[in-house]
Amino acid sequence: VQLQASGGGLVQPGGSLRLSCTASGFHLDYYAIAWFRQAPGKEREEVSCIGSSVINTYYADSVKGRFTIARDDAKNTVYLQMNNLKPEDTAVYYCTTDKGGSWCTHRPNTWGQGTLVTVSS
Repeated sequence: VQLQASGGGLVQPGGSLRLSCTASGFHLDYYAIAWFRQAPGKEREEVSCIGSSVINTYYADSVKGRFTIARDDAKNTVYLQMNNLKPEDTAVYYCTTDKGGSWCTHRPNTWGQGTLVTVSS
């Protein structure tokens, strides 16, 4: 049972990236999936979450209007589209299941390997 985050990279301020979170060993259809990030010297923070029902979504205030979370259960993948990126978005991004099962309850499960996003000119 594993979630793999990918899609990070170096982008200029104002640019866009799309992160992917792909499940292996299980079907994520019934799970809420959350994206967290951790910047150097800072605590890990939740960025966004999507429940098994797509009407259940969450965005941190710092990313509202810029980030969009979506799921493609047929591909066993959750995406995080990040637009208008800012230097303060620089961090390692992780995806995880939520302890609430199908619902976003802001309680992450275990961490896998993250993907580094660097926003810099």
